[in-house]
Amino acid sequence: MGTVMRSPNFGPRRDGLLPELVVVHYTAMQSCEAAGARLCDPAAEVSAHWLIGEDGTCHALVEEAMRAWHAGAGSWQGRGDVNSRSIGIELANRGTHPFSAPQMAALEDLLRGILSRWGIAPQGVIGHSDMAPGRKIDPGPRFDWRRLARQGLSVWPEDVAAAIPADPQVFTALAQSFGYPEGDFETVLEAFRLRFRPWASGPLCAQDMAIIADLAARFGVDGDQWRSA
Repeated sequence: MGTVMRSPNFGPRRDGLLPELVVVHYTAMQSCEAAGARLCDPAAEVSAHWLIGEDGTCHALVEEAMRAWHAGAGSWQGRGDVNSRSIGIELANRGTHPFSAPQMAALEDLLRGILSRWGIAPQGVIGHSDMAPGRKIDPGPRFDWRRLARQGLSVWPEDVAAAIPADPQVFTALAQSFGYPEGDFETVLEAFRLRFRPWASGPLCAQDMAIIADLAARFGVDGDQWRSA
């Protein structure tokens, strides 16, 4: 079930770019209605292509072919202007509670359509926190990335043996190969854990190293891997 709730906050994609990423956000607002009002407010100068309520209703805000204003500063796999390269999906959630079953089911259905329409590979589905470490934390530690990966809608590390010594320099290089922007080691580690080890704490460990090595080996920068065959 879906509705149209048009936002005026968009423009053309720049330099002929097409969607090759999907960026998942949470709204951090008290209700879907409040989030929709802000995303459609010209004064706010923010928007997304889609807004999904906790009841699973999908609201279309901006045509997917257009450039919505959702990502802000950041990059992925060394490429900037994420707004021109992506489709933004906002999930109505304050960031303090789990995402509802109807909302996750609606997201999965929406992602299947988007990835098919635009030829985007699963590794192109990322969180706001992935492309903007230290600046954004959404969709946060309660978002179930593994669930999406099981359905081919994102990626998750394979079962790996924690046999790689902890080395911040190596970790940072592998994280950048996977896609994370350049930044200080602690900030990148926090963003990585937020998605792949959300309740982990403490210094860099062998498990962090094994996971990022697996992700970099399977999905790292090596030509144009964002588009599916």
